[in-house]
Amino acid sequence: MPHAPSAPVSAPGKRPSFRERMNAMRNLPPFLRQVWQTSPALTLASLCLRLLRALLPVAMLYVGKLIIDEAVRLAGAGAMPPLGEALASGHLDTLLELLALELAIAIGSDLLGRVVNYADALLSELFTNATSVRLMEHAAELDLEDFEDPELQDKLDRARRQTMGRMNLMSQLLGQAQDMVTVISFAAGLVAYAPWLIALLALALVPAFLGESHFNTLGYSLNYSWTPERRQLDYLRQVGASVETAKEVKIFNLHRFLIDRYKLLAGRFYQANRKLARKRALWGTVLAALGTLGYYAAYAYIAWRTIRGDFSIGDLTFLSGSFLRLRQLLEGLLTGFSQVAGQALYLDDLFSFFAIEPEIRSRPDALPVPRPIREGFVFEDVGFRYPDAERWAVRHLDFRLGAGEVIALVGENGAGKTTLVKLLARLYDPDEGRILLDGRDLRDYDLDDLRANMGVIFQDFVRYHLSAGENIGVGQVDAMSDTARIRDAARRALADEVIDALPGGYGQLIGRRFKNGVDLSGGQWQKIAIARAYMRDAQVMILDEPTAALDARAEFEVFQRFKELSAQRTAVLISHRFSSVRMADRILVLADGRIEASGTHAELMAQGGRYAELFELQAAGYR
Repeated sequence: MPHAPSAPVSAPGKRPSFRERMNAMRNLPPFLRQVWQTSPALTLASLCLRLLRALLPVAMLYVGKLIIDEAVRLAGAGAMPPLGEALASGHLDTLLELLALELAIAIGSDLLGRVVNYADALLSELFTNATSVRLMEHAAELDLEDFEDPELQDKLDRARRQTMGRMNLMSQLLGQAQDMVTVISFAAGLVAYAPWLIALLALALVPAFLGESHFNTLGYSLNYSWTPERRQLDYLRQVGASVETAKEVKIFNLHRFLIDRYKLLAGRFYQANRKLARKRALWGTVLAALGTLGYYAAYAYIAWRTIRGDFSIGDLTFLSGSFLRLRQLLEGLLTGFSQVAGQALYLDDLFSFFAIEPEIRSRPDALPVPRPIREGFVFEDVGFRYPDAERWAVRHLDFRLGAGEVIALVGENGAGKTTLVKLLARLYDPDEGRILLDGRDLRDYDLDDLRANMGVIFQDFVRYHLSAGENIGVGQVDAMSDTARIRDAARRALADEVIDALPGGYGQLIGRRFKNGVDLSGGQWQKIAIARAYMRDAQVMILDEPTAALDARAEFEVFQRFKELSAQRTAVLISHRFSSVRMADRILVLADGRIEASGTHAELMAQGGRYAELFELQAAGYR
């Protein structure tokens, strides 16, 4: 089981400047384009419904003013007859019509709100799905080197989180557009009565806006700087509660160690969040009080004008209500603008991930892989070093892998065997030298076509929690429904007996992640994985220690079958068991990233070098 990560103290993240926050707003147009592309119909419906709903608050308030004025007029008209006579005489007709109109506006506003929420919910789900698909598609294009870079893992983690959490930004932007229309309508009413109230309102709200902007920036900085620790928290949750690690966690009594480590990291994150939330609440209260003070100053002025007779009672309610709503709306808009700027910073995480370009890709004029391969592969002084590594993984590799030849790679751990295979499959490109296929540089060929002609099973193969048939079918996804092909691949890999013993056969869900799944032993999983390689009609077959969980006899049977079925195919075998690799046409001995010796088993034994030494050590264990 991998070691649990250490618990470093998180360094404070770089706080984005005002210019950087404003620059982040450039992410909004592409974001809105993505929303529109997700569903133009839903986006347009949400916009139109919000526009209509934006006009209803001022209409409601103005109708309320008319109702109050009508009630005051009726009260001043003298004694009112009983209700029945008043209704019959028509005295209450205007008041009743106004009440019915306000009721209709209230019901319409509620209905529009529910329809808008419904449209937003659908659009949010579609956008999340579409962005998640785009994220997976882009991740599939990236280089293997990218996935082995911790910084890119942090960026991928942040992008994945933003995929799930950015649709509230869409609702917020559309909501702000709606509020802006409402603000304009309220402001028009206030300007008609007392224009200077607008200036008072703006001055009262500026401090709250600046404060909200400041704390949104601090929140982003905190989340950004804690990305590695949050990934560690996810890792600890996985290790502490998963079927893959349960045995070791129990045997070594690791649960307390993992829980304590989780508590330590989670506690630090909580303390940092609590400190920020406490400051935000304190200063938010102080700054919001300024806005409240401005409101009551305006309220006092409107009340005084009403006492003087300049305004009616209806005007008083309309103006005080308009000022209150306008203050709330402007405060929301300014705060929302600050939040949008903060959300735009998070969009940077998403779009910067999409901006990563793979280095290993097909050239515009890429060639198809020769069918059949006639000459094979040639490594010419090939050297490769992993990013940020001082030591060369392989260097000065010069050898030939002929068409139809089966070679085996042997050597101690770290000798460069798997790296050589990755170079052959073009998961990496050499830093020095070149690899030729039928006399052309490997980089001249179409990348997808090259990999489609290779059947590769690595030691750390993936255990897909799918059906047994699908676990094999993923080796050639366009043939997933070809039952005969899947069964033939299973037979070749000696996995048919394993699958036939399952309750559901090829349709049986395997793995313990989901209900009704049946788990397999390590050796059974490996036979399933080897069958994936046989799903492909590949010209090159590579087995990179995929039989480590099999006993010596089972591995020999698998390799013997592989040798028989690989006739006319180029093949590479990696194994630590010398009894298996000796069946290869040629054996390459790697040490410290270089080819130390090459030959058949008999030739290498006669040379008496490292191969003979390792063979004798292993053979001694069986005596």
